[in-house]
Amino acid sequence: MSAILFHNARLFDGETEHLRDDISVLVEGGRIRDVSARAIQSASAERIDVGGRTLMPGLIDAHFHAYATELDLGKAGETPRSLHALEAHILLENALARGFTTVRDAAGADYGLARATERGLIKGPRIFYAGRAITQTGGHGDFRGPAKESIDAPCACASNTMAWVADGPDEVRKAAREELRKGADQIKIFVSGGISSPSDPVWMPQFSDEEIRAAVAEAASRRTYVMAHAYTAGSIARAVKCGVRSIEHGNLIDRAAAEIVKAHDAFVVPTLVTYDAFHKFGASSGAPDFLLQKLEDVRTAGLEALSLLQEVGVQTGFGTDLLGELHVHQSEEFLIRAQVMRPVDILRSATSVNARLLNRAGELGVVKADALADLIVVDGDPLADLSLLTRQGAHLPVIMKGGELMKMELK
Repeated sequence: MSAILFHNARLFDGETEHLRDDISVLVEGGRIRDVSARAIQSASAERIDVGGRTLMPGLIDAHFHAYATELDLGKAGETPRSLHALEAHILLENALARGFTTVRDAAGADYGLARATERGLIKGPRIFYAGRAITQTGGHGDFRGPAKESIDAPCACASNTMAWVADGPDEVRKAAREELRKGADQIKIFVSGGISSPSDPVWMPQFSDEEIRAAVAEAASRRTYVMAHAYTAGSIARAVKCGVRSIEHGNLIDRAAAEIVKAHDAFVVPTLVTYDAFHKFGASSGAPDFLLQKLEDVRTAGLEALSLLQEVGVQTGFGTDLLGELHVHQSEEFLIRAQVMRPVDILRSATSVNARLLNRAGELGVVKADALADLIVVDGDPLADLSLLTRQGAHLPVIMKGGELMKMELK
């Protein structure tokens, strides 16, 4: 892997408030070796003149679904895994083209998909995968409709492409152990109802405290954590008190629950763009009727929840949770958040905050010595114009992942 020296760059380092002009960044061996306002000398490095454009960390999407290639997740179980992987590679490659050099897959992706990307068989972001999520019978990850009879024994061996169906602490523990055995970077559970499952209302609490704690204990045994799908204030507070570290969505959170999240040093990852995309394009794209009906239970509360999280000071990650053809709207999350967040805080959420969430602080989401060389060049100032991060990467002439140039269009 050759050394590369970026110079004449305006730098957003993922952490500080302001951009710094005329910065040089030296990349060697897949990592950032030096960041300096002085000229960096290197006889062997290829020099890239950034031309005053913005150099910043690669983006991180902390709620991505590589195998969510259909708007109806119930159809996922009807798709052969081999076909799924071929469909997923398109979603991953497109995400990388938008500047996302890392994604946390929130249910579905597995060891094979992550390794294929790592080996370069798929030109996509690095993947932190949860494997199959864990749901109770009739929970958000159980995509069987009310009319479908169960043909599986009621145990943790019942599953679909996205989730295990498990009831009771022992079954949850077994399912968590199975995903950790297969290399999962974190465990995903569902503790409230959701909009993409057919039989559970959004307000429905799911899993007992004992079941949640079983998943948390197993994750802790591997020095990792649990992420939990949760909409309601009650489900959020209960999950965090039981040890869950990352709350997904959180649209119906209230101040008391937000204070509990903050007190436990946990994170919330809102995913506002998925509701916006389903509202605008779901019906014409073939989203199931039950999803569109439940959408209104959470859609309009998202911005209010995000504003509350900022006011309370909760660590707020960046995620999108898009399905099927709606993945093309991934970068519009930046613009939606701009209604209630400062641009610098939005960019931090997609870089250094998400890196802390992934337990990779100082290694991802920042431009500093010893960090992985995940970098993008923006043709303009994203702090002044977040739309530069939209349009499918049209304003990103350079994308680097792990020191490898994935896109190079500077002239």
